[in-house]
Amino acid sequence: MERRDVLKTVAAAVAGAISANALAAQHDHAHHDHAGMAKRNAALIAASTDCLKTGEACLAHCLYLLGNGDKEMAACAQSVNELLASCTALMKLAGQDSRYVPALAKVAGEICASCEKECRKHEKHHEECKACAESCAACLKECRKVAA
Repeated sequence: MERRDVLKTVAAAVAGAISANALAAQHDHAHHDHAGMAKRNAALIAASTDCLKTGEACLAHCLYLLGNGDKEMAACAQSVNELLASCTALMKLAGQDSRYVPALAKVAGEICASCEKECRKHEKHHEECKACAESCAACLKECRKVAA
């Protein structure tokens, strides 16, 4: 390939990139409701995020205790593990304002109620369980507001 052909190819690529950038700059995103999606589900996102935070701490504590032979924490660990899976999905779908949020909120609410019940059994002896149970109760309340 001659030097002149290489320069033509580079010039064409640069011109294409400039045109694409110009078109992108002209595209109006004002009609998109990105901020509204997050506002509509803000309480649900916050509640599920808090459940994830306290749930991770509770699960880590349960695993530590299980590792030291405390078999009483097995049901709590299983319950919290289910909670983490459901709240992760709920948080992500709520952030996208997915049409599946109401259906998932119904199921996630049931899981929150189950986890809260299990964690309440240990709340007087384990601060992590108490915090998780309280988060579950708050998330359940938000789930009920949007559940199908």
